[in-house]
Parts: sequence; C-alpha cells; structure tokens
Amino acid sequence: VQLQASGGGLVQAGGSLRLSCAASGRAFSSYGMGWFRQAPGKEREFVAAINWSGYSTHYTDSVKGRFTISRDIAKNTVYLQMNSLKPEDTAVYYCAAANWPTILSSADYWGQGTLVTVSS
Repeated sequence: VQLQASGGGLVQAGGSLRLSCAASGRAFSSYGMGWFRQAPGKEREFVAAINWSGYSTHYTDSVKGRFTISRDIAKNTVYLQMNSLKPEDTAVYYCAAANWPTILSSADYWGQGTLVTVSS
C-alpha cells in the first residue's frame, strides 16, 4: 500500500481544512486507515482511524466533535475533515494504514505528511 496525503495549509483559528489520502495497492480496502500528527518538538500521536468498512471510527479526545474521518473505497481515498481548528492542532499530519485495531496506535504504512498550520 502506498499513501499520498494532501490538503494541508495555513488557516485561522476556527477555520476548516479537509485532508485527503490517496492509496494505491489492491489491499487498500482491507486495511484500517488513520491519521496521526506530529507537532514541533513533540512525539507523533494518534488522531483518528476508520476500519475497512467505514462503520467503525475512533478519535483522540482532543479532536472529538471537531474532526471527522471518512473513506471512499471506490476512490481509494481517506479524508479527515477538520473543523473549529485550534492553534494546538498545528502539526504535520500523516496518513497511515494497518489492520484494525493496530491502526489505533501505530501503522504498517505511512504517507509523506502534510503540514497544517493554525494561526491564532
């Protein structure tokens, strides 16, 4: 599985962004997909994940109610809709893939990362 993330950028606090992750490889539909992020000077952390069918999702507490993860199997794409962004959401966001529930804490495949900067 190869992953290509996009959609990052600069946004003001309270704004929205949608990240996309295009996957290639026949096994895409069988994997759980997730987003992790790494802020400057901090370790990479789990943000959100979705299982292979799209019926199960999981979020870290700090983004619940603000972020939504979804997947389009036909397009081999996973999305992260981020609303009500805060300066503390500033980080490099990584798309990832792994079996469920491994994806809730780590991944077998990683995308290249896309930078999200939220200004106050």
